[in-house]
Amino acid sequence: MSDLPLKTILLVEDDEGYAYVVAKTLTGAGYTVTIAPDYRDALKVLESAEIVHLLMTDIRLPGVHGFALGRMARHRRPGLQILYATAFTDLPQHEIDTALGKILLKPVDPDLLIAEVRVALGDG
Repeated sequence: MSDLPLKTILLVEDDEGYAYVVAKTLTGAGYTVTIAPDYRDALKVLESAEIVHLLMTDIRLPGVHGFALGRMARHRRPGLQILYATAFTDLPQHEIDTALGKILLKPVDPDLLIAEVRVALGDG
């Protein structure tokens, strides 16, 4: 483990099993992970005093699109870093072009996941 300060990731994922695997990978790399199963719980965290350094969200969530959640998150926390994840490869190009962060294809290789999180957070 490095001397970097602990950083918190808000993981928004409706697949409980996948959320567990991702959270375990990230905590193993030294990050704190808060899991929100839907956008409502994510917004509660973002509207609270809880520190969040990175939002990692599924793109296809029940109730709201992950890109919309990213915009809502940035409205509440302007400097927030964002990573998106999806199992779908049929995203419209205009959505990809206007995404507020990098889009990762699920399932994300654990080493790639950690590397992308470090880049997003400026940790490596």
